[in-house]
Amino acid sequence: MQFLIYIISFPFLWLISKLPFKLFYWFSDGIYVLIYYIIGYRKKIVRHNILIALPNLSESERLKIEKNFYRHMCDMFLEMIKTMSISTEEMKKRFKITNIEVVKEYEQKNKSIILLASHYASWEWLLSINESTSFKCIGVYKKINNPYFDKLIRNIRSKFNSELVATDKTIALIAENQEKGIMGMYGLASDQSPQVHKTFHWQQFMGIEVPVHTGAEMLAKRYDLEVVFAKVKKVKRGFYEATFVPICEHPRTIPDYEITDTYLKEVEKQILEAPEYYFWTHKRWKHRK
Repeated sequence: MQFLIYIISFPFLWLISKLPFKLFYWFSDGIYVLIYYIIGYRKKIVRHNILIALPNLSESERLKIEKNFYRHMCDMFLEMIKTMSISTEEMKKRFKITNIEVVKEYEQKNKSIILLASHYASWEWLLSINESTSFKCIGVYKKINNPYFDKLIRNIRSKFNSELVATDKTIALIAENQEKGIMGMYGLASDQSPQVHKTFHWQQFMGIEVPVHTGAEMLAKRYDLEVVFAKVKKVKRGFYEATFVPICEHPRTIPDYEITDTYLKEVEKQILEAPEYYFWTHKRWKHRK
């Protein structure tokens, strides 16, 4: 059944990826109407998340954010499909890095990096960074249950020669690369809710005390990896830019959880600048004090 679903879906996804951008975004507008007004996909969760994270806004302001978020969400997931056929030249026009020199400095020092991102704007197209650096770029991801779609997602996200590693194999890969002297840039999006029984640290996030992922900090300290935050901004529809914000050097000298807390503050600033581009469908605040 999983294979049947895949072979039925794949031609449709491929056709979407081949649409000219003007038609592509018209199609996204149609998907938005379907998802928001007809299906109402996770609308209660989104509305609740925006309410508790941005309580000072009026109801009309929150509703505007909600609708703009759904428009952006449809764009972003279709843009991931568009990656199947987009050219390198087109991607460079649509996803720009404002300060690649930050990464170049670490290259010169032969220092591997933990690149922290958030579920904001376009974390999918951030994987095109491999075209701008000599680091081995590796994105950490959670496997999809359907093995055929899992392979498709890995192929899409590896389009620009980045690699993917499942969460449960990350430590082994970093250890192997460090032993072989392979310099890597390991991308993690660590702003979602961890399982409570695996939580080591709670922190304020958007004014609410929640459990937070500390795996990136653990990896940085164990393997002496520098930590950089990728602040992604949506410039306009279909166009993004990323700015690298150094979080810390010499992570073993930093007090426990300070790296994680600094990262979360950067994510908060990102959300407050333009909240409609945050991924509000996740149950980020399902566990809170």
